[in-house]
Amino acid sequence: MRLSRRGLLRAGLGGTAATALGGLATGCAVPTGSTGRNMVLWYWSGGLSDTVVKNARARYGSSVSLDAIQIGGQYRSKLITTITGRAHIPDIAGLKGEDMAAYLPNADQFIDLRTLGAEKYKSQYLSWKWDQGIADDGTMVGFPIDCGPVGHFYQYEIFRKAGLPYEPDDVSRELNTWESYFAAGEQLKKRIPGTMLLTDVNSVFENVVQQGSKRYVDKDRHFIGDQEHVRDAWALAVEAKRRGIVSDLVSGTPDQLSAKQDGKLPSELGASWAAFDIKNGVPKAKGRYRVAQMPVRPANNGGSFLAITKACREPERAFEIITWMLNASNQAQGYVDAGLFPSTPASYGLKQMREPDPYFGGQVTTDIFGPAAQKIVVAYNSPFDVALGQPIKDEIKNVGVLGKDPKKAWSDAMSKCRRIAKHLGVSY
Repeated sequence: MRLSRRGLLRAGLGGTAATALGGLATGCAVPTGSTGRNMVLWYWSGGLSDTVVKNARARYGSSVSLDAIQIGGQYRSKLITTITGRAHIPDIAGLKGEDMAAYLPNADQFIDLRTLGAEKYKSQYLSWKWDQGIADDGTMVGFPIDCGPVGHFYQYEIFRKAGLPYEPDDVSRELNTWESYFAAGEQLKKRIPGTMLLTDVNSVFENVVQQGSKRYVDKDRHFIGDQEHVRDAWALAVEAKRRGIVSDLVSGTPDQLSAKQDGKLPSELGASWAAFDIKNGVPKAKGRYRVAQMPVRPANNGGSFLAITKACREPERAFEIITWMLNASNQAQGYVDAGLFPSTPASYGLKQMREPDPYFGGQVTTDIFGPAAQKIVVAYNSPFDVALGQPIKDEIKNVGVLGKDPKKAWSDAMSKCRRIAKHLGVSY
């Protein structure tokens, strides 16, 4: 189940994303989500702008009573349980981006948004993000909320002191390959002893995979985690370890935050929403950070959707509410309130998105994340990706943290993947 915004699903074989929705396929739920004027919206803390939700209540209050409920804990599990129980189902439901591969095979539990006129809005949204909400049969399950383009967060003065490029445009241009980025890490360590470029090898491995158009299982239900795109990501992560540019700290721990504060971990590859994590984690570093483009090409990490369940008695009105809440202006407000980077390119030029950020030395960070969001490579997300990607991620972590032999770690990862693939009916 979902553990945190950064976390990954670590359920056992019997509870993977591929099987968790199995009970939903038996039939549609009885329409119990709304009664009379009442309409229920489920989302999680930080999943939508509180301002936009409040304004939606006021805007549509004359025709419907919008009851927006923040669901805590294991959101996906609670939504699944509610739908399978066929009672108290929300009319509108947030769907986390990392869970979409599990929802899409059960598209019959949701209204096909195409039937409500969704296609006329398509041109207003990032095409790759739009496509992520569509099932293999063409059913549109999710309407885009946000996305998570990855950038390079770094400490300006530390890079300058180390003799590295330090203005955002220069960092983007000169550290635009993994080799130049790793070489910068070596120079950083040499010029300022005790510093490390990155917290762990996983940030290299996962971002390289996310830069590409393939993951771990293809549309034909075949395991592809042993192919070149994953092997290359693995090799780069191992190279980062070999060159001594990653720490042995764990992300999010007091020790890691202290290292950031002290300038010992001055570089980080993170999604747009990571800006808020950095601000909250090391508030005393205000003015010291900048953002540049990540090496090679942008990756994406995160981003969610709104869906209308089959339980909804007024799908047309629900769709009207969704499209208003997720228009360009309201998505810009979502970024201001909750760090939800818009999936609507028209938002990037709006005033809310053009404000200089004092934490980042007055930089307009949209100038980095906006272009990155429009260059994301489309990738197929299989409902089996979580289960079959996790052993590889676990083993590369063992290489980075425990010093495990990379060849042994890869062999162990593939052995685990073979067992899991057989259990899930994925060809290897």
